[in-house]
This record gives sequence, structure tokens and C-alpha cells, in this order.
Amino acid sequence: QVQLVESGGGAMQAGESLTASCSTSTAISAVDVVGWYCQAPGAQRELIATIARGEEVNYVPSMEGRFTVSKDDDKNTMYLQRIGLKVEDTGVYLCFVMINGSYYWGRGIQVTVSS
Repeated sequence: QVQLVESGGGAMQAGESLTASCSTSTAISAVDVVGWYCQAPGAQRELIATIARGEEVNYVPSMEGRFTVSKDDDKNTMYLQRIGLKVEDTGVYLCFVMINGSYYWGRGIQVTVSS
């Protein structure tokens, strides 16, 4: 069973920067795809970006320029950054990995941005 543990987030102020991390129990370099989703209150989960094995980060167009997604294979960790948080960035942020068609999820972190 693959385990993912996110950290970061919490109560933040508009204009601050978010750095969230997601540590995995498996070799992140070997998985097929890693990525992040966000879910605003009352909204559906939205994909932010994915990184397929051996490829560059692929952002959803509406997310590009707002978030930075990266991974460190040596640490088996992926990252999500947002500079200049806005109130509308409030939501739950979840990381995932996909291995042979199976998805594994972190529990998500709550980010609440106040003005």
C-alpha cells in the first residue's frame, strides 16, 4: 500500500506564500504520474498539475502561473508552491500518485486564506 503524507498549509494571510510537501512511501521516480489537486469549498476537485515519469511538469492552463509543482526523487517528495496567496486559494490541497492505473491519495491539507 502506497502512503502519501502532505504537510504545510493551515491558516494563512493573503499575500503570503504557500509551500506544501507530499512525502511518499514509494520511490517517486518509479511511479507513472504524480500531481496535485485542489478543492475549494463547495466546488469540485480541480487538477493543478501532473508530472509523468521522465517528463516535465504539465499544468492545467488555468493553474499555470499561479502554482509551481516540483518533485525531488531523492527525497521521494513532491511540492506545491503558491506565491501571493489570495482568499480564493482557500481549499483542500491533495497530492496523488498513479501506478499502473491505480491512484493513491494523500489525506489533503487545508489552506485557509484570510484577507
